[in-house]
Amino acid sequence: MNVAARMGAWSAGHRKTAIIGWLVFVMVALVIGSSGTKQITNAEGSNGQSAKAEQILSSSGFPDSASENVLVQTKNGQPDDAGLRAAVTQVVAAVSSTKLVENLHSPLDADGQSYVSHDGHSMLVTFDMTGNADTAASRVQPVLDAVAVVQKANSSLRVEEVGDASGEKALNKTLGKDFKRAEMLSIPLTLGILLAVFGSLVAAVVPVGLALTAFMAAGGLLALTSRAVHIDGTATSVMLLVGLAVGVDYTLFYLKREREERARGNSPGQALRIAAATSGRSILVSGLTVVAAVGGLFLTGNATFKGVAEATVLVVAIAVLGSVTVLPALMSLLGDRIEKGRVPFVHKLRRTKGESRAWGAVLRLVLRRPARSALIAGGALALLALPLVSMKTALPGNSDLPKNLPVVQTFDRISTAFPGGPQPAFVVVAAPNVNTPAVQAGLRAMSAQAAASGQMSAALTTRVNKAGTVAEVSIPLNGDGSNSTSVHALKALRGTVIPETIGKVPGVHVYVTGQTAGSVDFGKQLTTHAPFVFVFVLGLAFLLLLSAFRSLTVALTAIVLNLLSIGASYGVMALVFQHHWFDSVLGYTSTGTIATWIPLFMFAILFGLSMDYHVFILSRVVENRRLGMSTRDAVERGIASTAGVITSAAVIMVAVFSVFGTLSQVSMKQIGVGLAVAVLLDATIVRAVLLPSVMAMLGERNWYLPRWLQRTRLGRPVEAEFVEPVELLQKV
Repeated sequence: MNVAARMGAWSAGHRKTAIIGWLVFVMVALVIGSSGTKQITNAEGSNGQSAKAEQILSSSGFPDSASENVLVQTKNGQPDDAGLRAAVTQVVAAVSSTKLVENLHSPLDADGQSYVSHDGHSMLVTFDMTGNADTAASRVQPVLDAVAVVQKANSSLRVEEVGDASGEKALNKTLGKDFKRAEMLSIPLTLGILLAVFGSLVAAVVPVGLALTAFMAAGGLLALTSRAVHIDGTATSVMLLVGLAVGVDYTLFYLKREREERARGNSPGQALRIAAATSGRSILVSGLTVVAAVGGLFLTGNATFKGVAEATVLVVAIAVLGSVTVLPALMSLLGDRIEKGRVPFVHKLRRTKGESRAWGAVLRLVLRRPARSALIAGGALALLALPLVSMKTALPGNSDLPKNLPVVQTFDRISTAFPGGPQPAFVVVAAPNVNTPAVQAGLRAMSAQAAASGQMSAALTTRVNKAGTVAEVSIPLNGDGSNSTSVHALKALRGTVIPETIGKVPGVHVYVTGQTAGSVDFGKQLTTHAPFVFVFVLGLAFLLLLSAFRSLTVALTAIVLNLLSIGASYGVMALVFQHHWFDSVLGYTSTGTIATWIPLFMFAILFGLSMDYHVFILSRVVENRRLGMSTRDAVERGIASTAGVITSAAVIMVAVFSVFGTLSQVSMKQIGVGLAVAVLLDATIVRAVLLPSVMAMLGERNWYLPRWLQRTRLGRPVEAEFVEPVELLQKV
């Protein structure tokens, strides 16, 4: 009996202990989680030069402030200097009366010309929120109300506010509702599909319940582990997405195998032990592979990716633990009662013996001409992958947000009237004393040359810390902060303006941060670290598969097929999101690019999820060989008997991922659509056509293992880990 079989046997024999222990574990994790998670700081979330700048700012005594902008603009495109000036005066008085603002700058000040647009149609009032920037969003409402009063009194003008606090408040409200809607849709949708799969309410509730408790436990423990590896909001969203998918899948694999054995005439106890020894082991191998694949994200060196890896590894590990411990106990406790709550008609339609007639017919057709089938399927995937060559990536910035939000529209108007104003570059100057004549002359020269370059404006504001050792200078860059115009301006600032001015002053260290700088530095970080991630994930997955199946051919084939399916999903993403074919269907306007971080993120997640299906199918193929079948027959029977559960699992994953494709954020749409397409391709073309045709062509070469490896632990017979049902029963 293998490890999974022993765990399942113990769980079934001590079911009260297993179930109560699981519930206590979840509750303890939730109590731990009440302390809250440790969030990534600006310095931790940055890379390269931006990280150095943020570290200097955070250690030099600068308060972390939330900046706000109020745009005063004519609506009809006609200049109205008197009206604009009067409205600006009202705005200054209104926001000042709230006692919640500081560092206020007005276009009416003596040095306020930078806050007047070139065409004279717009003016900008800027200020910082008092107090802690982390709580500014919850305190900004009185300021918004004050601005709204001025807007009401000046209906012929636009008087609109946007900034760190107001933007966060608006986005939390809108995007927060988005995510809650997705979460609320995912659970009943999954439950509905499981009802159709099992035909009974109890059997459908068990996988969802186990997945949700695993997610809750992982969320609680994340509060503990985040003390060591900090996270941001992305981590918990991905944790729900992956946790629900793998948690349901693992339970589905287990339940379907137990039902299949019951349909063959085995007793409930016998069926459960067989499921533990076979599907339980597959879950362990699959979970390890998913953890290895996602763990590769730690090598990116980026704090956000590390947080995502941390959260995903936690939820997958806990889902695996629940599947091989508390699930057998629940199944043993419920027995035949798992069939309670039968759905009329649906229960009668389901097949209990595990073999799919439809997929069986497809397999017979594929195996009749495996070479032709492999050529057609492989060619189709290669064709879908072709657009990958033209894939364009960029950090989306403001373009990632829904355009119908008022704060986004205001941001766009400010960006048009004051290029770079809402998201300027911040030049951080560190020196023993930044108030010396030499440093001040260098700062003035930098501002003048920046304006003369035509790619950026003169310095808007300059802050100096109390010690006089650090100065922060804001310089607006042309563009919207994320497009090529802004990137070229940043390059000019870093490569020409700074080296020829402030950079020449002895003893001075200069770094640039801000949205554009952060995006560029993040892209460079991924470019340099991505090869390490790919090598780690592919190498470790290869070793795991080699160890699990004792076959060099199986391990290599699995990796090649997974890469082909991932490449095809990338190609589909490029087609969908770089053009305007599906804008109306997805409810957005194409930006012509894929978010920079998505391809690497999807590679790690998809590689792990694809292995779920691959390991499950290969386990059945190997079982059939143990029963004396030829490789061809073992492949046909193995895939036919698992096709139903693979299809059910894929339908659930596609449904859950598709829900995330309906979110307002463009990057979330890209993740949802990309993952859904990848799983769909993987469960159909790859697993039902390409895999069986390739294995049929290879024949006995599927189990090739070099002699030098046969002399190691890997040389154990491939059948050794899989116990034939009759032998298992004899041992029990």
